[in-house]
Amino acid sequence: MSDQTQMLQKPMRHSFFAPKIMKSALQKFFVEGALVMLLPDGKRLKIGTGVPTVTAHIHDWKTVWQIIFNADLHIGEAYMDGRLTFSQGDIYQFLDLCLRNLGRGKGLWIRRAQQRIRMLCRRMMMHNPIAKSQKNVAHHYDLSDQMYELFLDDDRQYSCAYYKNTQDSLEQAQAAKKQHIADKLLLESGQKVLDIGCGWGGLDHFLAKSKDADVTGLTLSKEQLHYAEQQTEKRGLLERVRFLLKDYRQEKGSYDRIVSVGMFEHLGVGYFDQYFTKINELLKQDGIALIHTIGCANPPSSPHPWIAKYIFPGGYIPSLSEIMPSIERSGLIVTDIEVLRLHYAKTLQHWRQRFMQNRDKIKAIYDDRFCRMWEFYLAACEAGFRHSGLVVFQIQLAKKLDSVPLTRDYLHNKTIEAK
Repeated sequence: MSDQTQMLQKPMRHSFFAPKIMKSALQKFFVEGALVMLLPDGKRLKIGTGVPTVTAHIHDWKTVWQIIFNADLHIGEAYMDGRLTFSQGDIYQFLDLCLRNLGRGKGLWIRRAQQRIRMLCRRMMMHNPIAKSQKNVAHHYDLSDQMYELFLDDDRQYSCAYYKNTQDSLEQAQAAKKQHIADKLLLESGQKVLDIGCGWGGLDHFLAKSKDADVTGLTLSKEQLHYAEQQTEKRGLLERVRFLLKDYRQEKGSYDRIVSVGMFEHLGVGYFDQYFTKINELLKQDGIALIHTIGCANPPSSPHPWIAKYIFPGGYIPSLSEIMPSIERSGLIVTDIEVLRLHYAKTLQHWRQRFMQNRDKIKAIYDDRFCRMWEFYLAACEAGFRHSGLVVFQIQLAKKLDSVPLTRDYLHNKTIEAK
């Protein structure tokens, strides 16, 4: 057979088998809406019969087969590279439609098999000694300051906000989050607070100013450290707030309160015991700790391959069943658990809208591929929090049973204090 004949027959085999496999695999899951896929040969494949309808273009057969065999990784890569585009709807509507239909299920058999393989390798994938942890943090948090300014609130809160009302602005919800955390810490004037993974320092400034606390923030990001120190001086809080470029495992001392917001997700599943043991070591006998982390309402899984490769290397979203045994082994007592549902979906919606409004400015800092990567990240996370069992856990901890009031009355009827 001549090379020319082989070249002619190869796309014919693609166009015969790939659409059949894709349709057979997906059509039983689609009970809401419809997905239309335009394939490289111009053929139109429709899955589902309802509304809304999203029309996606897959521009080459290699991408078609990559998506069939490893959608978790290759849908994101195809969108980043422009090999997956949309003529009706956008990347968020596409992901929302797919995850709404898949729900909290594991989907296709091949995806279930891949997840089982990743489960076997997950501890190796999340090996995070101190040097690697700092490198992983830098990958995401040492990006352009200007970019984060373009989609976060003015206090740079890069974690789930707390929406008392669905109409709240991002700024109102982030202020409510800081107040809610402060209330759970039951801070008293002059108490020493340790913030593990302090971000840009906004929560620490809030605690120092509104609660007269003495706050130490730990970060592994040089960019965050620089910004937090500048803001501390600007706000006149140098006597009460300090920031250190330091891994929590290196910290020594004794603290009345410990808080950690959005950092636990970066640990890796093999480090939960070490983390809670360290908190127990650093917390005073009558102290209180509050851990705010993304979590999963599903059984334990493995890191999402696209997120791990491009956004949060070394990170992992834990199930509550994975967290609790480590707390029990540490000797700490769980005094309260709150599960925030859909608050992060709303937060991500605000971030995504602001990112898209400022897309041209961000493209000028990086490039179009970077923008598509972040569009996919924000869209996938928002859809995941709406449909795939992602939530936020706020876990309050103590060493003594009576360190925290015996009812939640102390949290009721609170007003948001000024920054």
